[in-house]
Amino acid sequence: MTNRIIKVNELLKQEIGQLLLRRGDVPEGALATITRVEATPNLQEARVYMSVMPEEKTKEVFSALRLNVYDIQQDLNHRLKMRPVPRIKWIGEKQTAKAQRIEEIMDHIKGKEEEKK
Repeated sequence: MTNRIIKVNELLKQEIGQLLLRRGDVPEGALATITRVEATPNLQEARVYMSVMPEEKTKEVFSALRLNVYDIQQDLNHRLKMRPVPRIKWIGEKQTAKAQRIEEIMDHIKGKEEEKK
């Protein structure tokens, strides 16, 4: 990955995060976090990886983001002084869900050990 792509990824992560906060596109009661952004080498597309808490709200959050992707893209196009501005593609982060599940299992085991004492 080139230095330029790394900088573009960080810029997109920061700008999209600020846009989502300002616009309020994430439904109430959900916490959405952009974990990483991966732009293609030709800057035509950017995959925005997100984790959502609680996990039950994931479908609701992604449907709201997909519904508003055109408006978010337009805001991003106006804010960034680069051309082309990559098209946004939302992707759910699976690693975060796995980590959350492991943490739940460990808490369950810890609770059982405390009951034995």
